[in-house]
Amino acid sequence: MMKTDVTVIGGGPAGLAAALKAAEKADVMLLERNKELGGILPQCIHDGFGNFIFKKMLTGPEYAQHYIDKIKKSNIKVKTETTVLEIDTNKNIIATNSIDGIMEIQAESIILAMGCRERTRSQILVPGTRPAGIYTAGTAQRLINIDGVMPGEKIVILGSGDVGLIMARRFTLEGAKVEGVYEIMPRPSGLTRNVVQCLDDYGIPLHLSHTVTSIKGKKRVEGVTVTKVDESMKPVKETEMFIPCDCLILAVGLIPENELSKQINIIMDERTKGATVNERMETSVPGIFACGNVVHVYDLVDDVTITAEIAGKNAAQYVKEKPETTEEIQVVAGDNIGYVVPQIINNRDLDSVTLYFRVQREKKDASIVVLDGKKQVFEKKERIVKPPEMIKITLSKKTLTALTKNELRIDVRCRK
Repeated sequence: MMKTDVTVIGGGPAGLAAALKAAEKADVMLLERNKELGGILPQCIHDGFGNFIFKKMLTGPEYAQHYIDKIKKSNIKVKTETTVLEIDTNKNIIATNSIDGIMEIQAESIILAMGCRERTRSQILVPGTRPAGIYTAGTAQRLINIDGVMPGEKIVILGSGDVGLIMARRFTLEGAKVEGVYEIMPRPSGLTRNVVQCLDDYGIPLHLSHTVTSIKGKKRVEGVTVTKVDESMKPVKETEMFIPCDCLILAVGLIPENELSKQINIIMDERTKGATVNERMETSVPGIFACGNVVHVYDLVDDVTITAEIAGKNAAQYVKEKPETTEEIQVVAGDNIGYVVPQIINNRDLDSVTLYFRVQREKKDASIVVLDGKKQVFEKKERIVKPPEMIKITLSKKTLTALTKNELRIDVRCRK
């Protein structure tokens, strides 16, 4: 049996940052199922990464390489092409690869950094035949940017998530014709900057309140039927349009990859589909931490890195000294808040705590308020808040130490 202080599961941006931070104080092993480290970043050849951490715009490969180079210079034990089969509450790990075979690893603490996966056609129940030419946006991105393969020439994109928007531009730059991006919601699902830079700048039409209701084709996609939807997301009769195409790209959302988390009955948040964590990024199982998109889907890799470093620091600290159980403050998603992370604050005596959340509905001239019982302890004004764009607020030490209740509530209100 192998023994280590901290085992990090996942070698994407969250796992890399967490492993490096933990390695400052502990012995670390990093397990990654792919051949290369970096997660999704090596195939993200566009820039826009690292603006907050490095104060400059990097491509995905550049951002990943910065951390991979540090990993190579560290004492972190890295095992790629390694699949984790099981974990338990005693921090025992069963993993396998072609070199070591079945491995048993005993860790003092574990960091879950498995990232997220894309929703597929079967999860959104699009009817029709099953021809070639249907890809998730991430798969199409890898085919073009890593493998040098064009998935099609006439493209329809279902969903306006950020990867889908970026791929609309990528297909166009490679000479394909993007017939349109169709979004079932009445608003875009991706960041405003990506709508502008990837669609508007290239004249690619975005059709809101539309969805694909049928796929035609035997051996390969020949076209799709798109239909308007009403406020209940139900197709509107006699609005069907047939769009000829040879490729359908699905950009219909991401889901945190939490099969391992569920094995050991970690408390999950039904809204984020990720683990419930405290300000230390620790889950409901003591000594098991989670970070990055396995907790909830972030907009920016910079925030993934920041929260991963929190997980890495505290996982290493857990090995040296188990923290005492303290009174919990529940962080509650109030009016017009979809979810908030972390969901629990265990320690009021901190320099600061950053809370991440999304609103449920767009609102202009908004005030974000934090309530300690009925007492307002924080307010931040925003010109506009939108569901696709994550909001973060930082509560200071002064605010935290002054809290008197066991529940902290966040509301979004109209400015008076």
